[in-house]
Amino acid sequence: MRGTDLWTLGVIVGLALVTVLTRCFFFILDRPWGLPDWAHRALHYAPAAALAGVIAPEIVMTQGHLITTLHDARLYAAVVGGAYYFWRRGVLGTMLAGMAVYLPLHLGLGW
Repeated sequence: MRGTDLWTLGVIVGLALVTVLTRCFFFILDRPWGLPDWAHRALHYAPAAALAGVIAPEIVMTQGHLITTLHDARLYAAVVGGAYYFWRRGVLGTMLAGMAVYLPLHLGLGW
């Protein structure tokens, strides 16, 4: 068996230092630090933007290309899930309604 060379050890130590410094940055400062008001307001939209950035491509794309047919269960499940959410405002019900449409179409019809 061959041992780990110095370059690999140096990279591991360097990455560990960068990780520790970035995570402890706020503890190292000697005075309180706050975000500007505009950044604080913008962070309220970050979870919705991140969720849309992950979910939207999964709904309208397959294999890296836009869906070209209406025979895709994800489209109908997203519409039903969105309609349920705007009707009742419940996240669990939204997921259940979407899956209630998705599973029969995907497993039953092969969409």
